[in-house]
Order: sequence, then structure tokens, then C-alpha cells
Amino acid sequence: MKFTNAFFNASLLSALWAAGAYAQATIDNFTDPSTGFLFSRASVDSSETPGGFQLGLVLPEGTDPAAEYIGYLVGARTSGAGWTGISHGGAMTNSLLLLGWVDGDQILTSFRYATGYVAPDIYTGNATLTQISNTINDTHFTLTYRCQWCLAWDQDGSSGSQLPTGGALVIGWAQATTNPTPITATDATVIQHDYFGEYGAPVASAQNAQYSSYISKIPTATSTAPASPTSTGPSSTTAPATATATACAPGTFSSAPKTTYDYIVVGAGAGGIPLADRLSEAGHSVLLIERGPPSSHRWGGDLRPGWLNGTNLTRFDVPGLDNEIWKDSAGIACPDVGEMAGCVLGGGTAINAGLWWHAPDIDWNTNFPKGWQATDMSPNVAKVFSRIPWNDNPSTDGKLYYPQGLDVVGGALSAAGWTSVVANNVPNSKTKTFSRSEWMYSNGERGGPMATYLVTANARSNFKLIMNTSVNRVIRNGAQITGVEVENFDNGGYCGTINVTAGTGRVILAAGTFGSPKILFRSGIGPADQLAVVNASSDGATMISSNEWIKLPVGENLGDHTDTDIQISHPNITFYDYYAAYDTPIASDAAQYLQHRSGMLAQSAPNIQPIFWDSVVGADGITRQFQYTARVEGNTNQSMTISQYLGRGAVSRGRATITPALDMTVSTLPYLSNADDLAAVITALTRVIDALQAYPGINVTVPSSNQTITEYVNSIPITSSRTANHWVGTNKMGTDSGLTGGTSVVDTNTKVYGTNNLYVVDASIFPFIGSTNPSALIVAVAERASELILASSSTSTGAASAASGTAAASRSTSTAGSKCKRNKRSVRHQD
Repeated sequence: MKFTNAFFNASLLSALWAAGAYAQATIDNFTDPSTGFLFSRASVDSSETPGGFQLGLVLPEGTDPAAEYIGYLVGARTSGAGWTGISHGGAMTNSLLLLGWVDGDQILTSFRYATGYVAPDIYTGNATLTQISNTINDTHFTLTYRCQWCLAWDQDGSSGSQLPTGGALVIGWAQATTNPTPITATDATVIQHDYFGEYGAPVASAQNAQYSSYISKIPTATSTAPASPTSTGPSSTTAPATATATACAPGTFSSAPKTTYDYIVVGAGAGGIPLADRLSEAGHSVLLIERGPPSSHRWGGDLRPGWLNGTNLTRFDVPGLDNEIWKDSAGIACPDVGEMAGCVLGGGTAINAGLWWHAPDIDWNTNFPKGWQATDMSPNVAKVFSRIPWNDNPSTDGKLYYPQGLDVVGGALSAAGWTSVVANNVPNSKTKTFSRSEWMYSNGERGGPMATYLVTANARSNFKLIMNTSVNRVIRNGAQITGVEVENFDNGGYCGTINVTAGTGRVILAAGTFGSPKILFRSGIGPADQLAVVNASSDGATMISSNEWIKLPVGENLGDHTDTDIQISHPNITFYDYYAAYDTPIASDAAQYLQHRSGMLAQSAPNIQPIFWDSVVGADGITRQFQYTARVEGNTNQSMTISQYLGRGAVSRGRATITPALDMTVSTLPYLSNADDLAAVITALTRVIDALQAYPGINVTVPSSNQTITEYVNSIPITSSRTANHWVGTNKMGTDSGLTGGTSVVDTNTKVYGTNNLYVVDASIFPFIGSTNPSALIVAVAERASELILASSSTSTGAASAASGTAAASRSTSTAGSKCKRNKRSVRHQD
């Protein structure tokens, strides 16, 4: 099985409609025989998606107040079944989606919109599709249509657009081999796509002076506006007798515990789990709240393929199944985040590729403030790697399986003068070095915080973990936090208010780079424009008064590794189909893993080897760090994709914001807005391609031979597909308080400025991204934060510190009778 999307980033956490195959769509001019309209047509070959895919566009010249186009869509059918879809913004999330499928002798269309990596909702905006002509046979359907208000969209106040003002429109496409159900309904449930990609559609060749003439010739036809969803809704289960009068989400739930806690930690991921362990170890009562369900079998998880039935394993426990998140994220991905985020116990450490890196000293010294430098962090880092050791041979028999990718790329780098290292033994060597992948796996299974810190915490009587429970906001009286408002996210969760110990209790947010800002926004903490959005939303009636808002730059300073991918091929490279292994693994491989925890399934998908690093000094004098992650997948079974991640030293920053529907989105992308960042990407990529091309047998297939590296990099649109999903920075830690015009949200004790007892400990407090995958750094930050928070525990929390400033007089954020408002949560197949 091959994956032809040139930028498919799979388990390395790039966008689901990955940074598309710009080189893989053929562009030509095409005249539709049924209408005579001349289209600029993009064709995706059947090697990428069975039966191929085509989309033709005609655009009006000049300004288009109706944000419209005429389209010519060709979708493939597998055994007479399937659906085809396009994204008008390129990405799956926060863009207007159009789906089409065959029902008998007609083609049904449906506009959809997704706020996260869950099944898209019915779009409720004013997009209108008019069918002009169509054809249907056993293998394909064609649809010529006019799409009005399709290049600008608004879903419940979340607006976006991709108007034809630049050189190209980024179009996402997807196809599935199964029909929606029921097939006769335009609001049918769709099963997640089987094939997908992205390409750039040239604007100039699509603009046509005959556009007005074309639409004047369109016969009277049925126009399809967004459908209203069938009002079936989730079934409501009678609440248990112990439930409070609070109106909670549908489903089974329990009333919030009446016990008070010294610490409430929100989010059981890389930050929250270690923090809760250390705080409970110190003798304090700790409540750890996880929004999602259990993941690992140890904690009650049960999501698994059939071949794991009867075992003590789930899909999360088996390293070779980690890539399944990109095929089936039902019940796992957060529904209210426009990027992939794990709403399960363990967070990102439950779903990622498990790479586990010791950061170089320069990452701490450059990115972090005083008190968080490499010398300060050294004992905390040592604790992390003592609790969660790394290994570069996760198979218990000590063998590395399918090492051809490592041999080929490592051989090329070595021949070009790069140095082979064991990266975690020499973490400061990050220029022209390469290493085997190093993971947090243990005994052939996923390790990490769930298998270590959570185990010791759970053994203590002063620790409690609750799951399937969202924290909507903190309850605060001015600067003092008294508790949290919770809502049942899924069956078995809790709803109501949970309080901290009066006078001394603390709340610590560890809900991630998007989750923690959302809670702050809903708690009246953030920039005025974002708090105004919340105030105008369904939260408005119970939101804290505007005269008590705490104005901080929450959501600003968003950072991520910028991903730029290339592809190579070599005759020695052999693809291992981890995707097929989820449901139908090779019998001997499954037996080897189940009996011995060894073999290919003990290694992370999709065969990630090697990892290498380089640095480039820019014209601005800043040294920019690059990590390259190579993996065996691509256009053919002898291909490899190599992702370049621009990290420390990059100047470009973005912004995360909240929508009127209370979903989190990236409103400003943090990629290559700075010219020196862009130049460094080109310089670094040139070095790598030069090294690869010089090695016998390697063929660089992306970029193509007729394209310079500069042309290639500049041709890739800056969209969310450039993500490595290593998001950081939205609650920046620093000494320059945002209360007085600075850039920081939390102080160097991780306390939110303007509050007495509210803290944030997760990747959102990183001033910027470092050299490597960030999981181990987040745990180290949690270790350091636990020390600082405990050291200040003897200080009264009844008055704000000078560093934190003061907040306005008391007013409760919400009351015990406030309504718990359910965010949209659909799942695939329900999803």
C-alpha cells in the first residue's frame, strides 16, 4: 500500500488533509462537453486514489461579491459506492466542505463544516449549489455546478475565506469507498475518507471573461442550500439520583464531588500527570481531571482491533498502531480544536509516535527565562529520564526491523560528512548529526507518563482521577480561584462545581496549548477581543462581569515546528504496511508481538528512521535549528518522506483564538512570515538534498528535477498543513507581565498574572518551540513547576503577589445553578 500525498505526515501529527501533493495534481484546460464551459482542471492520478479525482474551476474576473465559482467534479466509485469531497480552504477543519455521492439516478450534495478532527457538522451558512449537469456510471460520477458563497463561509460566527486574490487556491480533496448512510439523505453520516490530498489550483488560468455568459446559460435547476440536520439528536438518559439540579449534557453522569482538594489539576497529559504525581507525593490532596476517556488498557481503555480482543492491550498500547489516529480518530480527537489534539487519558503522549528526546542546553538557555535555564533544569531532566528511560530498540529481542530507511539515509548523510550519534547521549550535538529514533516505549509497549507517574499517583489515597469530564472555566472571586465548573464530556463524567481547599487551594491548568487558553478565555482572562467573543456567546449570561476581566495576551505567541517535506526513493527501501496491520496484521507479526512484544509492531509506525539535525545562521544573526524526521512511506513502496522541522530561532509567530461557538482555532499561522525564516528553510533543505542526491541509488522525487529548491519551497502555500502539531506558547511564561503591556501570561512560578492561585503547566507556557519533539520537555517543565509551586505553598494565596498584580473586586464567575453547555461532539460513523 503506497501513500502518494507528497506531504502526508501521519503519526508525526501533521494536518489530516495533509500538506497536499502540489506536484501530484496535473493542471490542464478542459471543455465540458455537456455545457461547453472551459475549465481549469486539476486531475489526481488513480495511483493516488482509485479511479482518480478531478475538479475543474471557472472563476469570474475581478472582484467577486458572491465568492462563487463554477465547478466540474469527477468522483470515483468503488463497486458502485463511495463519496467524494472537497475543502474550499484546503484543510479539513474550519473550511467549507462540499460532499457528493450517487443515490440511484441522482447526485446528492451536502455542505459540511468541521471544527476539529471529528465528523463534520451540517453547514448552516448561506452557501448555495446549483446543479447544471451530471453523468453517472458504475465507476464514476461527474457533476457540473455553480457554487455561490462557497469561497467565503461563516458557521455560527466562525468565519473564513479563500478568495481568488493570489496565485493559487489551495484545494483539499478526499474520497471514500463506502456510501454515506442513509444514502438518500443529504445530512447522512459519512465514514472517514480513505484517500485524501491537497493541491494548488492556479487562479489566472481559472478566471474567465465569459463567466457572466456562462451563468446566464445555466438552465433553471434545483438549487441546494445547506440542509437542516435531521433532529434525532443524542438520546437523553435520566440522571442518577445523586445528580444536582444543574442542567448537564445528555448521557449518564454523576454530580460533582463535594470533597475539596488542595490542588485541582486540569488535563491528564504530559504536564498534568507528572504534576499531580509530585503534588500528591508531597502529601496534598489532588484531583486530576481528564476530559476524555481512558486510553491504555491499564486505565480501563477498550478501543482495539479484533486481533487484540482478549488481551490486556488497546490500540494505544501497541507502538505499531499509533498511526491509526489518522484513519480513525472517533472518540479520541478533541471536537472543539481545529488541529489534531488528543482528548483521551495521556493526551498527546497516548497518541503520538513516542519520540523521546533530551533537549540541548541551548533550548532552555535561549527560549526560557531566568530560573528555567539549563543548569536549573538539569535535575528535573534527570528525574524525567530516570522515570521514563529512552530506548532506540523497542523490540524486546533487541533487533531493529526493516532498517533499510536508516541504512539508506544514514549512509548518505555519513558520506556527506554528517556524524552518527546516539542523540540522547550527546544532546548538545545538533548540527550535522543523525541518530536512530529514540522512544519512550518500554517492554515493547507504550510507556510514558501513564505507565510511570500515573501509576505511583494512583496508589495514593490522597489522589483521585476522574475522566470524561470537561472543565468549562475556573470559578473566581476577583483574583482568588475557588474551584472549577465541570461538565460531563461523555458518559460517566461529572457535572457541577468542584472546589479547592478554602484559602489555600490551587487550580493548575494543564489542558494543552489550545485547551488551557480556552478555559482562561471562558474565565474572563485574556485579550479584550477574545473575552468579548465569549461574552457574546452562549456563555455570556454566566460569564464574569467585564469590569473584572483580567487582560492578558492569552493565545498570542503561538509557535510550532514549520514542516516542509521532501521525498526520495531507493531500490533497497521496503515499505511495511502498518495501516493494513491495524485490522489485518501479518499473522506471524501479530503472533510475534502478542507472545514476545517484539517485531515490527513493537516499533513506531510508520517506520521512523533516522532523525537528524542541522542549524543555519540567518542574515539577522539568529541561529535557527532544524530537525529532520525520515519515515518509510511515500509515492511508491520504495519511497521515503523526510519532514524538515524549523524550530528554535524562528521568528514567525501565530495566534490561537476562540470562536462564537466556543471552538479553538488558529487564526494566524506561525509559519514563515519572516523572510529570514524562509531563507533558512531553503538553505537547510539545500544542504540535505545535496547530501542525498550524491548517494548512489537515491532519487529525489519531491521536489521534481525541473524545479529549484527555492521554487519548490515558495510554491507551498502557508496553510495549516505546514504543522508538525508541536504547538506551544499561547500562555507564555516570562517576567514581563501582560498586565502592564508585556508579552507574558504566567510568571516564572507558572502562576497566571493577576491571580492568586491559578497556574498553567503545559506546552502553552513555552516561550517557543525547541530543537526536538517536545513531549519530554513538557514533563521536565512539570517536574520543575511542581518544585516551584510546592516551595510557594507556605505563602498565603489570599493576596496576589506583586509580580502577579491585582484584579478587580469580587464577583463569582458562575453559580451552582449555572447551565453546563454541551460543546458539539460527534464521532465518526457517528463521527
